[in-house]
Amino acid sequence: MKRKVIETITGTPSVDGAGVHLVRVLGPNEVYRFDPFLMLDAFDSKNPEDYIKGFPFHPHRGIETVTYLIKGRIDHQDSLGNKGTIRDGESQWMTAGSGILHQEMPQESEHLLGLQLWINLPKIEKMTPPKYFDITADMIPEIQEPNTNIRLISGKYKNYEGVRGQHVDAFLMDIEVQPNQSFSMPTDKESNLFVYIVEGDGRFGGEEEKVISQKVAALFNKDDEFYVKAGEKGIRFVLFAGRPLKEPIAWGGPIVMNTRAELQDAFQELQRGTFIREQFY
Repeated sequence: MKRKVIETITGTPSVDGAGVHLVRVLGPNEVYRFDPFLMLDAFDSKNPEDYIKGFPFHPHRGIETVTYLIKGRIDHQDSLGNKGTIRDGESQWMTAGSGILHQEMPQESEHLLGLQLWINLPKIEKMTPPKYFDITADMIPEIQEPNTNIRLISGKYKNYEGVRGQHVDAFLMDIEVQPNQSFSMPTDKESNLFVYIVEGDGRFGGEEEKVISQKVAALFNKDDEFYVKAGEKGIRFVLFAGRPLKEPIAWGGPIVMNTRAELQDAFQELQRGTFIREQFY
């Protein structure tokens, strides 16, 4: 059966970091419904003043972050000594684990367009050693199907493989469907699945369903087929899927643990200067 849309979210315009304008699509109010996904921020600006101040060094614990850029450039650095740049069509996956400091600094470009996703870590892996890896364009399979172009960021699709998370097996795809054309694929019935529409509009779940437009996230029920029919201008969306962890969530700013006591311990460690367990510079 085709998955049906059970909820749509438009998100809230926000300012984060040192003054970055973004849309917070998912946040603390949605965590249990979108489990294992915690947060989704969307960036879309042609004005560098909206983002150039960036996200200077800040801590994280208990999560993974995935940054995916459709257009633009972001320079990043962390307390493990890693440095790098995310460019058009590239991604970067960070496991904060036991604790990391990092910064993400968007650079001036014609158009900054992309997403950052937070993925929860399972309870037994909250304090795993932190690590970083860049997902360059050549690591993202580009799949041409009739009337559809797919970029497989993570997971498996047919005979193609993107990267694979070491802690949560998250499935991420950037999908473009041509005007008035349809796309469908089988899905894991146990996974939570949602999409964020970057451009255009379409009908999800069946041609009788209502049209959902750009800058909206749509959560689906659990079933074994995903279906979309693009509108007259086509549609581009990012699809996210993963099996829920079904664990308690205690969220405090950049730190996500399972209990309030664990959060308190983390913030006390920040004050004492003992938060970072692994540091190389």
